[in-house]
Amino acid sequence: MEEDKGQSAKAANVVGDLRKSWQTWAEDHIEYQRKNPFSNEDRLASKPVHTHRGDPTYGRPPEGSQTEQRGKDAQSHVGKEVEELCLIIRSTGEVGEDGHVSVTFGQLFETYVTISNKVVGILLRARKHGLVHFEGEMLWQGKDDDVIITLLE
Repeated sequence: MEEDKGQSAKAANVVGDLRKSWQTWAEDHIEYQRKNPFSNEDRLASKPVHTHRGDPTYGRPPEGSQTEQRGKDAQSHVGKEVEELCLIIRSTGEVGEDGHVSVTFGQLFETYVTISNKVVGILLRARKHGLVHFEGEMLWQGKDDDVIITLLE
């Protein structure tokens, strides 16, 4: 008889633990759905306020989130590639009369392609930051091999 009481007490503890675990999950899920902008649950009315253009947080990931950290890491990585590109231009190019180092796109492409296949994207980023200058919106291998790329720094 006492064994039956002990077993039923253990079973009650197991069921109680499962119930608590399930309840915790359910509460966490409700909180998640409150923050989820794609949730159709109108009963979870405390939706976050969406930002609008002009708001400093518009188009930015939540502060401290993994998305924010991935963005920072990617920006750092691209920055290093831009620096490397400038070093390659400096080492392979020739100094012109104006004191700036220049190289043709064809020569740069042949040198840099062994390091990275993203040479055009990195060039565009470097131009955006005022580090290099070249004519045209986009550079194409073969067609634009004679375009002069000038290091501005």
